[in-house]
Amino acid sequence: MKKNKIIFWTLTGLMAGLMTMSASMYFTMAPQITSGFKTLGYPVYFIYLLGTAKILAAIGLLQPFSPRLREWAYAGLTFTLLGAAISHMATATPFIGPLIFLGILALSWVFNNKLKKATA
Repeated sequence: MKKNKIIFWTLTGLMAGLMTMSASMYFTMAPQITSGFKTLGYPVYFIYLLGTAKILAAIGLLQPFSPRLREWAYAGLTFTLLGAAISHMATATPFIGPLIFLGILALSWVFNNKLKKATA
């Protein structure tokens, strides 16, 4: 169980950190973000919406009090990352990044469920 807990918190912390760094780039309107959104055909205000969602999801993943909130964070990030991958595929831009992040998120979710079953 200790091994599963270490793996879970490592993956979850990594995912939360990645989303926080991504959101900080969104909020500072980094040139690569704004040009990427223009390439994808999304409006500029969408950058702030996704940045806010990523920060809230990172908080939801890290909080230990509400399993339901964590599940919502997993769901929201899954939709966000799938949408990003599909958007990139549709515009023939590199799409592997969102899929890698989705894999990390999926592993975090698997180990979260292992820990829930072990304590039940």
